[in-house]
Amino acid sequence: MEEAIGELAKAGRTGPDSPTLLLHSCCGPCSTSVIETLSESFRITVFYFNPNIDEAGEYRKRAAEQKRLIGEMATENPVGFLEGEYDPEDFLRFARLRKDDPEGGARCSACYAFRLDRTAKEAAERGFEWYTTTLSVSPMKDAERINRIGAAAGAKYGVRWLWSDFKKKDGYRRSIELSREYCLYRQEYCGCSYSRIAEETRRAARENADEGAGTGSVPETAR
Repeated sequence: MEEAIGELAKAGRTGPDSPTLLLHSCCGPCSTSVIETLSESFRITVFYFNPNIDEAGEYRKRAAEQKRLIGEMATENPVGFLEGEYDPEDFLRFARLRKDDPEGGARCSACYAFRLDRTAKEAAERGFEWYTTTLSVSPMKDAERINRIGAAAGAKYGVRWLWSDFKKKDGYRRSIELSREYCLYRQEYCGCSYSRIAEETRRAARENADEGAGTGSVPETAR
């Protein structure tokens, strides 16, 4: 990413002449530090395409926060917004077949590929020069896997993929700071009902562990 940005600066592609970039965003909080990082070098349009959020109320809440952030956030170049079609059944057709996969496994790879393929197609059809995603800002997601999938989709449709790992150089920490600054709603799970159930299971296990630690019993070795 830094190499690509450096080449653009050398070529004088700055300000109103900055290249266009379609940025797939999974949510407002994850997009904060990414927009901050890229808006000086690209004319960004955020593409909100997340039918993996299979609860309509949750989807609408996250989409509204994304739009609010773009409206309030000061950037070097203006940032646009484009919302993709929302049809959770498109996601569930393949996700149901992998309902027992562990979080972060093959089901998640298929989800990344589904969303990035649609983003690359949209970028090509609308004449964007570059495209990328906010997904790699999460410490829970494998940036190398995301980049491989994104590059393949870009090659398929003839649009340049911006290789990146937005969690690096405190990108994730900065996303938390900016989310607090703009009072953004921060969801506790990735998006689909499978990730929600996995997070609820982890939370229940942590709470049970905390309750057990607070019983007042003394470990055998400390008696």
